[in-house]
Amino acid sequence: MLSATRSRLPLCRRAAFSIQYQARFPRRYESSKSGPKLPAAYDKDLADDHDGPLYTNFADNAVFTFGVLRRFVKFTLIGFASVGVLTWTAFEGAHQYVEAVCLANESDPDVNKWGWDRDGGDTWRWSGGDAGGTDPRLGFKGRHAVRSAWMAQHWGIGSAGSVIGSKAFSAHPGGGRLSIVEARLEVAQEFLSLALTIARERAGRVHPDTLPTLLARHAGILERMGTRDALFEARAEFEQVWDALGGSGADADAARLALKLGDLNKRLGDTDDALDWWARAIQLAAPSPSPPELPLTPTVPASLPPSPLAQRTLAQTLVSLSAFYATSGRLADALSLESASLSLLSPFLSPAPPSDPAPQALHTLYLQHRTALLAIHRAEVAYALRAAPPAASLAADLQRAAQLAERVALALTGAPAVHPDAPLSAIPHPPVAEGERALVGAYARSQSMSRPARALLRDARRAAAEAWNLAGVLYEGQGAGKEGGKKGWLGGGREREESARDVERALECYERALGWAGVHADRVGNVAEPAEAMLEAEWRVLWGNYVRAREVVRNAKAQEKEKAK
Repeated sequence: MLSATRSRLPLCRRAAFSIQYQARFPRRYESSKSGPKLPAAYDKDLADDHDGPLYTNFADNAVFTFGVLRRFVKFTLIGFASVGVLTWTAFEGAHQYVEAVCLANESDPDVNKWGWDRDGGDTWRWSGGDAGGTDPRLGFKGRHAVRSAWMAQHWGIGSAGSVIGSKAFSAHPGGGRLSIVEARLEVAQEFLSLALTIARERAGRVHPDTLPTLLARHAGILERMGTRDALFEARAEFEQVWDALGGSGADADAARLALKLGDLNKRLGDTDDALDWWARAIQLAAPSPSPPELPLTPTVPASLPPSPLAQRTLAQTLVSLSAFYATSGRLADALSLESASLSLLSPFLSPAPPSDPAPQALHTLYLQHRTALLAIHRAEVAYALRAAPPAASLAADLQRAAQLAERVALALTGAPAVHPDAPLSAIPHPPVAEGERALVGAYARSQSMSRPARALLRDARRAAAEAWNLAGVLYEGQGAGKEGGKKGWLGGGREREESARDVERALECYERALGWAGVHADRVGNVAEPAEAMLEAEWRVLWGNYVRAREVVRNAKAQEKEKAK
């Protein structure tokens, strides 16, 4: 464009324009015939002070990169170290908490006096003996294995529910059978197996009670698994514990172990061995003044032993014997045993005074519940023998047994004796509003009494439900017999009125049974589903009885109204 402008201007004006242009835009270098000059040579001082791209030090980029990488590695290592320290602190802190708190020995003298430190010792006696905790001579690995087993059993292992098979009895001849066990029990037994291996390796250094205690805890976990293979292994390990005790045991611990072996043999079908162990348990719990005759036979002692723990062991042994006789066809032996046992336990029928300390009250409640069970068994056996009083008398006996079981549940939960929604009912509705009501604080906070008290509450609720249901069956059968004898339900007369009364009593008994066996869904009186400890099959039986009696009563009342019109 500049050349085109010059071509259109006169020569003088073009010269003037060129001079003005050069003055306004001077050249950056001098012209030369040989061409333009090259840039000056590299000047280091100038390059260091210059920010332009031509003088950049390329080594700075590598140094910066390595600096970023160094900081990344440093902070990564610090993060891993922090996470590791926190994880180890939490891990070891949990173990020390279990050691110092959960496995601490029982310090309440009343609890020790009434033997609950032994009955509830499964919670904290895990190789440390009377001192609690774990045996220091097991070493770091062994003590951590014991604590880990305790945590797995009592705290669970997370979301895992069950596993197929167990390593505990994989070598058993029947170990090929498919069995499903709880995952927490499987993990607990694996840790205890490791602790047992360490204890056997250090047999001469660990405390004498460490190996039997670990064996008993491992056998208890196998027993809770419930499979046949696990029961075989549990029996074998309990027999090892018996051998470690020397088979004597002047205290009640040997009696409790004999009772456990008797129950296991009964579950495995070895009835003769079960009877031998139960007879041994009775002899150890309540020794006879004269030497016993061999072979031992189960007999009810003339008096209760002085030890509270021995009294509870004896009562439970009598309940196991009663159930065995009744289910094996020996009804006469069962009736004789139950009558003698009820006479033996009769001093505990009265309510415990409020001034009694909690351990003594729990002991009384325990014996009252076993008395209620024996009364239920006797009513069932008497009805089966047809040598008992009329059905009405048996139903009254069952109601007394149910009320005794209810008294136990009410005392454990602190609930009122009469439900506020049914204060005028002849058979009041259960006062427990929802499923498993919490224990009173004296039992819930105890190191040794909390587990036995929870188990007793569960068993008392089930006993009350069973007794009320059986009473309802007797009343309903009595009413059906009366109305079917002559004129039928609407035939009129005294038989119809008595039959209607009996069926209404049966309905009240069924309602009471459902209240103790079920959980209220949204409000008091609306029983929707079985409680946690109630089997589904038992719940269906209770619910079917209730629905049947309810429909009969409704139909009868509707027909009476129509007849009155």
